[in-house]
Amino acid sequence: MMIAPTLPAELKAALDGKLQGFSRTDAAQRSQKISTTYRAGGGSGTIRSEADALAYALARMPATYAAVAASLNALTEIAPDLAPETLLDVGAGPGTASWAAAEAFPSLQDFTLLDANVTLSRLALDLARDSSRLTECRYLPGDAGGNLVEVSQADLVVASYVIGELNEADQRKLTDAMWAKARHALVVIEPGTPAGYARILALRQQLIAAGAYVAAPCPHERSCPLIAPDWCHFSQRLPRSQAHRQIKGAEVPFEDERFIYVALTRTLPATRAARVLAPPDVGKAEITAKLCSQGGVGLAKVPRRDKTAYARARRWRWGDAVVAES
Repeated sequence: MMIAPTLPAELKAALDGKLQGFSRTDAAQRSQKISTTYRAGGGSGTIRSEADALAYALARMPATYAAVAASLNALTEIAPDLAPETLLDVGAGPGTASWAAAEAFPSLQDFTLLDANVTLSRLALDLARDSSRLTECRYLPGDAGGNLVEVSQADLVVASYVIGELNEADQRKLTDAMWAKARHALVVIEPGTPAGYARILALRQQLIAAGAYVAAPCPHERSCPLIAPDWCHFSQRLPRSQAHRQIKGAEVPFEDERFIYVALTRTLPATRAARVLAPPDVGKAEITAKLCSQGGVGLAKVPRRDKTAYARARRWRWGDAVVAES
């Protein structure tokens, strides 16, 4: 079951409740300060008050949720039999990835969230209080790298927008630690920038060497065939609420979140699928799509005269898994 990129009704209602009487101007200023820190390579240390946490959640939760939802959809499409019962959300922040995982996997029964930011953990627990799925989640304080050793294994481990806050040595340590805790699958999501792509590539290579299989987006475990300055990333469009537009200082009613991810599994996926790496070019005579397949990256050309294939190709979107290949 593919899940929508929009916040679930329970989460939206909980967030709206927290925002009653909250100054949008103040939230915009706080959000801008936090964003500036992140862009400069900093972490969540500037989020110190409830107002900071709310500003961050209002600005970033919708886009983060959309990226995690798209990544989990890609995993479930390639591994439809995956039915995790336990989740570990590393660098959980306000709990965004846990909400997405709860939607993607009805089988999940046990949620453990880990983050060093106490303010964000309080917000996460507040938002989950009236949730039908997350009300009994556990939020463990402390640094992800250090505290992960003490945490129990989980069927599914998710880490969204967290490894970029660490230096390269700590990224490698965290990568090994997360894989050790992943009983069946690990999903890591990063910003869709060349730097985010480089981090995902390094993690991918490290864990393939440790025996992991790639479920998505790659249809193989070989080196990425893309050549710089090209880089792999995807885009998820999501609607913006009025409050979201106010805090972002935006006029358009939607946002396009660029992200990169990798979904790794302990067992070899039963099928492999090519991946659409860019928006297809729909021409009068044919559709041209950039595909990553087991044979490498190439342009697939689907002529209009082949009506069945053309109709199928017209439905291809950036990031989609297409006809499975052997």
